[in-house]
Amino acid sequence: KNLPKLALQLTIMSAMTKSDSRVPVTILTGFLGSGKTTLLNHILDDSTHGLRFAIIENEFGEVGVDEKILSEKSDEEVIEVMNGCICCTVRGDLVEALKRLHKKIAQFDAVIIETTGLADPAPVAQTFFVDDDIQSKFVLDGIITVVDCKHIIARLDEEKPEGVENEAVEQVAFADRILVNKTDLVDGKEITAIEARLRTISPEAPLIRCTHSKVDPMSLIKINAFSLDRVTAMDPEFLDTDAEHEHDESVSSLAFKFDGVLNINKLQDLISDIIQNYGANLYRYKGVLNVAGMSKKFVFQGVGMLFSGDFTTEWQPTDNKECRFVFIGKNLNKKTLTDGFLACKCDAVLRFKVGDEVLANVGGPSNPWAAGKIIKIWDQGNPYRIELADGDKTNVWGPIDTDYYVKAK
Repeated sequence: KNLPKLALQLTIMSAMTKSDSRVPVTILTGFLGSGKTTLLNHILDDSTHGLRFAIIENEFGEVGVDEKILSEKSDEEVIEVMNGCICCTVRGDLVEALKRLHKKIAQFDAVIIETTGLADPAPVAQTFFVDDDIQSKFVLDGIITVVDCKHIIARLDEEKPEGVENEAVEQVAFADRILVNKTDLVDGKEITAIEARLRTISPEAPLIRCTHSKVDPMSLIKINAFSLDRVTAMDPEFLDTDAEHEHDESVSSLAFKFDGVLNINKLQDLISDIIQNYGANLYRYKGVLNVAGMSKKFVFQGVGMLFSGDFTTEWQPTDNKECRFVFIGKNLNKKTLTDGFLACKCDAVLRFKVGDEVLANVGGPSNPWAAGKIIKIWDQGNPYRIELADGDKTNVWGPIDTDYYVKAK
């Protein structure tokens, strides 16, 4: 049941005066691409804290990616995944997830909730004060906000439609600790200006500078930092469960997956086109891919014009080898993006085999075609490795299995 606000506050004050045996919960928040999942992986990989965690992973789209790129050590953790916005559409799911987790309490010491980058942390935090059952079992330990130095000022300055809150501002305002992340992407004067701006929104939260979200986990976990008094002073309506919460309708998520393999060269061309066409309107994009000819997962992610991708861990026999993509941004053309990714899908069975004589497009000014022989298939993600019949046995790749690049002799 839900208590009236006055009775609720008295109950909370009474609980705080007793020795607290409840499970501590940390909320990781921050705008899209700030480094939340990277931080979570650092916490899971750290062997010094000796803690076991239950993880609640929240993603905005219907197809999750983050749970696929969590540290492999997270196999030891209890993980719940919720797709949809945790601060509105799946808040009820959060309550149910916490109740399920409490039945496994012997398996963990604390809970970490990683919210989607579009979530306002206030309604998530509210969950721990307006539900009697949750309040008796869990205590909100702190809200950790990760900010991306390269993009945070633009996010804070972004104008929203009337009645829509700026999530980046809310994430900073409710923070108990602020990780000033990606300091390697800006100079010292910019960092100082960023911190000054953050101080105007959150005067009290300690600022921790970092790169790649690397900080001591124990400066973030079990710190007893969340203050209801501070939050209600800042937001008197914090405990109002009837308050409206709206998102910017121009921001959407495109998430999809398919079984099979894709051609990495086609993907790189596509990503380049997407970055050029959408630029700053790309808030976040990421994926875990099954690349033809490679035994390792290809993980890519980016924010705006900044893109990175690399082969990471080996696919395991028990893994479902599929390709997953998520794009979040403003005014996305879903059909164009979907068609583009599906066009990257390829057949693992090729037209030519090792030993076949072919013509390779080497881009010569008068005649681009050079005779050669297939000496290897699926070499580093390329369909063909070709030895040219040029006297020097020059090796070239056939990047895509079409007549434009490789054809029969």
